[in-house]
Amino acid sequence: MPVYAQCLDLVDDPDLIREYVDAHRNVPKAVEQALRAIGIERMRIHRLGSRLYMTIETREGFDPARDYQRYAQMPGAAAWDARMRKYQKPSPGARPGEWWAAMEPVYVLTADVGG
Repeated sequence: MPVYAQCLDLVDDPDLIREYVDAHRNVPKAVEQALRAIGIERMRIHRLGSRLYMTIETREGFDPARDYQRYAQMPGAAAWDARMRKYQKPSPGARPGEWWAAMEPVYVLTADVGG
């Protein structure tokens, strides 16, 4: 299962960060359905201060550029993303129009098969 890692900075304001975290405790079902429909099987977002780190595990054939465009057209997705923008700062290294920046894999520990 392909895994992608991305980072994003939040606006460094404790009240806005709390709102962002609270919003993610109740992600609308339509948004979750849209993410699954484009091939995202699992998504995790972690926070350290105002920095977010996200991993997504996807089905084979997932193409971030193509599939995130599809996601943006699905019910509820655009409204959710627009709502989240007030909390987010585009990450250094993010391409124009992107907010989350792709991260380069540095090390992967895999299962020790047969050893």
